[in-house]
Order: sequence, then C-alpha cells, then structure tokens
Amino acid sequence: MGVRDRHAARGVGASALALGSLVGLGRAQRASEPVPRQLPLPEDMTIPLGCDAVAVPADYGPMLLPRLPRVGCVYADQAEWWWIVPSDSDIALDWPAPARYAKGALVPDSPSVPGLIHRPHDSLPYTPPIPLYLTLCRLTGTPPVWSRPLSV
Repeated sequence: MGVRDRHAARGVGASALALGSLVGLGRAQRASEPVPRQLPLPEDMTIPLGCDAVAVPADYGPMLLPRLPRVGCVYADQAEWWWIVPSDSDIALDWPAPARYAKGALVPDSPSVPGLIHRPHDSLPYTPPIPLYLTLCRLTGTPPVWSRPLSV
C-alpha cells in the first residue's frame, strides 16, 4: 500500500465540509421535519388538569366510543383518533401498542391537525384515562400493567 493509498484509507485528502455548510444541512433537515401541532380545544373548555392525548389507530375508535362511561374531546384523521386525557395520565401506565401517548396533546407527525369529531356536553375535555386504558388493554389483548407478573 503506497503513501497515497494509506492517506485515502484514513480520510486524509478527502474533502471536508465547512462549519457553515454543516449548520445549513442541519437547518434544512429540521425544516423538512413535521412540526408538532397541539390539538386545539374548543374555546369554552376548561383544562384544570392540563392536557395530554392518547392516539389509537382509526380502526379502534368506533370500538372504543360505546365502551367508555364518559367521552371527552376526540379528534380524528384518516390514520388515528386522539383522545384528550388529563396531564400525566401515563404515570404508572404502560399504554398498550399500538396506542401512543402524546404529552401536551401534541400531534408529532401529522401534516395537519386532526379534526374534532366528538365533544362532551360540559366544559371538561377529558376522557377518563383508566377506563380508556382498560378498554384499550382489552381490545389489544394486553394485560393491564398491575396484573402482569413481576419480573426479577
């Protein structure tokens, strides 16, 4: 292996990007990423407990609605239904796949904000998280976190 071959193998002599080019590439990549959008609550709603959301595939939505004792604000697009729950409804709960928990009710990867398809008659936007969690566990065949065997 000649001197030239050794330098090429180590990257010596390869063209390097200037710092300005690297910064520009990072900005271009961030600009192309979808911006998380918050689900907009109706103006007459109050949120004393903050708000997060649970997303489920659209196929699950119609199965969940009749099984819940109370349904708060629900948003939908073609792919998912989003259920508004109080903040921190993920503490001590392992939401079953394919559900996704969204802090701050931020929709991370949607080109547009899902539309409101259900609103409660009162001013609280929440679906109670425990009945929603248990119903999702039942639909997905996932045992609730508190009934799973402890692993050592």
